[in-house]
This record gives sequence, C-alpha cells and structure tokens, in this order.
Amino acid sequence: MTRRTEILTLVAGLLAGCSLDPAYKRPAAPVPLAWPAGPSYGAPTDISIADWGQVFPDPKLRRVIQQALVNNRDLRVAIAQIQASRSQYRVQRAALLPTVDASLGASTGRQYTGLPPAFGSEYENATTYTSSVSTTAYELDLFGRVRSLTRAALETYLATTEARRSTQISLVAEVATDYLTLASDVSLLTVSKATVINAQVNFDLAGRRLARGINSQLDVSSARTIVEEAKDDVARFTTDVAQDKNALDLVVGGPVDPDNLPVGIGDPAARLGDVPGALDSRILLQRPDVLESEHTLRSANASIGAARAAFFPSISLTGSGGTESASVRSLFAGGSGVWSFAPTITLPLFDGGANRGNLDYEKAEGRIDVAQYEKTIQTAFREVADALAQRGTIAERLRALRSETEAAATSLRLAEALYARGSDSYLDVLTSQRTFYSAQQSLIAVQLIEVDNIVTLYKVLGGALKDRTGAACATCLTQNAER
Repeated sequence: MTRRTEILTLVAGLLAGCSLDPAYKRPAAPVPLAWPAGPSYGAPTDISIADWGQVFPDPKLRRVIQQALVNNRDLRVAIAQIQASRSQYRVQRAALLPTVDASLGASTGRQYTGLPPAFGSEYENATTYTSSVSTTAYELDLFGRVRSLTRAALETYLATTEARRSTQISLVAEVATDYLTLASDVSLLTVSKATVINAQVNFDLAGRRLARGINSQLDVSSARTIVEEAKDDVARFTTDVAQDKNALDLVVGGPVDPDNLPVGIGDPAARLGDVPGALDSRILLQRPDVLESEHTLRSANASIGAARAAFFPSISLTGSGGTESASVRSLFAGGSGVWSFAPTITLPLFDGGANRGNLDYEKAEGRIDVAQYEKTIQTAFREVADALAQRGTIAERLRALRSETEAAATSLRLAEALYARGSDSYLDVLTSQRTFYSAQQSLIAVQLIEVDNIVTLYKVLGGALKDRTGAACATCLTQNAER
C-alpha cells in the first residue's frame, strides 16, 4: 500500500467516525423458562390466535372494540407521542450532515476615502453585491458523539411505538372487560327481576293461606323478606348497569350503539375464543412493555457513548464560497470569487468535573434501566402465572356451580309444590328460594371470572400473534422515521 493510499484510508476512517457506546447485551431474563406447574395450573394451549378479532369473535363486541380504537383519547395521545418522538429523532439525525445555506445580498453605505479635496471627494457611496454558499459549525463526528445521540433518539422513538402497542392491547382488554362486566350485571339484574316475580307469587300465596287460617303471620313475613331483598337487588343492579354503560362509553370514546350492547353473560355475544399459546416464558420478551423497556435500555447505552465522546477533541468546520462585486453585472464574472474556511478544534482541558459527572450519571441511568427492564419481565411472569393458576381451576368451578344451580332449581320446584298442597312449611320454600338465588348469582360471577381470565391472558401474554409480531421491525420503523 502506498503512502498516499495509507493517508487516504486514515482520513476516510476519521471522517467515518467511531463509536464509544458500550457493547450492548440484552440482560438475562430473571425468571424461570417454564411456567409454574401444579394442581392449580392447566396445560398451556398450543393454539396460536392470529389477532384480537379471533380472541373476541363476537361481532357486537368486535364492533365496540373497533369504535374504541378509532375514538379512544389515550390511544390518540400514544399515536401523537410517536409522531413527536419521530420528529425529535429526525432533528437529531440531521446533525450528522452539514447544513448548507445559499445567500444573495447587497450592502450600500457611505465611507471615508481619505483623499485630499484636490484629488477627489473625501466621502463616497459604495455598493457591494455578494452571493455565497456556506456551512456553519459542522461537527466532524470523529468519536461518534453525534451518532450516539442519534441512536439514543432512535431508541426513544422505537420505545414510543411499543408504548402505543401496549396502549392498544390494554385498550382492547379494558373494552372487553367493561363489556363483560356490563353483561354480568345485566344477567344479575335479570335474575333479580325473575326472583322478585317468583317471590311475589309465593308471598301472595302465603297471604291467601293466612286469610284462610292455614298459614301463620311468620310465613307471610318470611315470604316478604325475599321479595324486598330481591327488589333491593333490582335497584342496585339497575344502578350498576347504568354505571357500567357509562364506563364503557368513556373507554370507547363515545356512546355505544344499543344494538351492540350485551343482553347477558350467558349470551353468545359474551363468549370469547381461546388465547394465544404460550410455550415458555420467552414469549414475554415480545410483550410491548418489555420491548419498550429494552429500547429505553438501548437508548441509555447510546447516551453513555455520547458522554464518553465528550472527553475527546471535537472539530467543527465553518466555510463559505461565492462571489463578490461592486455591480450586479459583474457579480458572476471571472475573477470575482471569494471563499473562507475556518476549521476549529476544541480540546477539553478543564471543566470542573462536568464531563466525568455526566458520564457517571449516564452509567447510573443505565443501571436503573437494567433493573427496570428485569422488574418488567418479573412482573410480566407473575401476571401470566397468576392468570394460568386461575385458568387451571375455572372449568371445575363452573361445572360444580352449574350442577349446584340445577339442583337448587329442582329443590325449589319441589318445595313450592309441597307447600302449595299444604304438605310442607314455608320455611323450606324460603330456604330453597334463597339457595337458588344465591347459586344463580355465584354462577354468573364465575362465568364473568372465566371470560375475564381470557381477557387477562390476552393482555399479559402481550396480545395475540399479530399484536406481538405484526408490528414493523426496527429497520422498517427507522426507514419510516427518516421519511
């Protein structure tokens, strides 16, 4: 290699710059690879759901979710934050290139010539025309400071995109939860109204038997208690339904069409599909909040590189080239060219420890981000484990409660029949009626737990398949940010 080639290679290397960022390595996940196992945990499903539309297949619920995705204000804020972060990244990336300005101007003034009066005027008016192309204080990024800051801005932008995905997944889950809570309370209201009707029939019967001297006042009073108790529940659940509707309207971002509201928890509209399969805890690395935390960690890593580069010399270039003339006609004529070139090198000698303090600060921030990343994974693991623990026993609870409700309904029918024939006391009817009413309420509560568990799993597993992998890759997002 010739001497000239060596010099050119060295100059090219300096102009290309270097990076002082620490070598990035993703921290090891501080959780077991396998999910907890035991009597409380069911076997993970192998089904892979493509998107939330398959997790929530009911057309009414899907229309409500679609309305929320369009109107919800939190999601709008998340989208606006992406746009703001992308703009900040583009501003920072612009520092990698010199700014070039073109100017065309003229200046006129009266000046002292210094000539004696005999040789001419002591003062004269002069006009100078100029045209130039210039760059000001362009930093040669020899030690990668500007590139590190650009990478930090890029990772911040990527973190906001994951925050938006997290917001959307949380929004879908919140809409589904509010929808199903409304469905549950509608069912409870329906059961309470039916109990009022049934209890009123028995109360009227007790009153007629009292008038004929068959019943005691105790039977009538006992019959009245269940009527009033059910009426109180009707009033309470009527309020709950109204408040559930208000909560759903708020999260959706506008009034929900009455045709899209559920008619009860047993309505097919409230039955959900299955959830994405979970082979092991590595699936948590695709959760948007975990990815957001990792992008924040990468941003901190780049900020350390920028803080290290501050210890090294910086070179900035200021220069211009153009023409200058006393007349517009000769402004671009030969021989009117002017230029200037002013390179500046700055070597930090003494800063009172500011650079060292800034580097120590960025390192401390990096350690904080590592701890937060690990805690995010630990929290995610605990959320999934809790949801799986509930999922493992919910089927048996539902089976038992359905059987209990059927038995209680049979007992109530038999007790009412015996009481109507005078073969039994009203105490047996009252006991059976309370048991049946309580069993119905318990069944509705567990039905809500069942479907809410699916919503929770959808959320804590990081959404469905498209929610986890359907987002644009980092390269694609970078290209989008540069447009």
